[in-house]
Amino acid sequence: MTRVNLVLLLALLVSAFYLVNVRYESRRVYMALSKAQTQALRLEADHEQLLAQKRTQAAPVRVQQLAAAQLQMRPANPAVTEYVQVVAGTPAKEQP
Repeated sequence: MTRVNLVLLLALLVSAFYLVNVRYESRRVYMALSKAQTQALRLEADHEQLLAQKRTQAAPVRVQQLAAAQLQMRPANPAVTEYVQVVAGTPAKEQP
């Protein structure tokens, strides 16, 4: 009878240790999941902020202002436009 009790006690201890280990692992995995979800939310917010900045930087008015101020570009008008006419029969020169 004592052998059976010892075997049952040993089985109970092994089961208890296994249960503690499983609960510890489940808490660890839950914490990792929580961290990953927090990071995902932060990255999503950063992505939205970057998209808003991209839209701001690519606004046509801003691009036109930068082109005029930094590159000294101006809109094309007929007064400064040069038209090139190709005569039929003469080959067009290829530029490298």
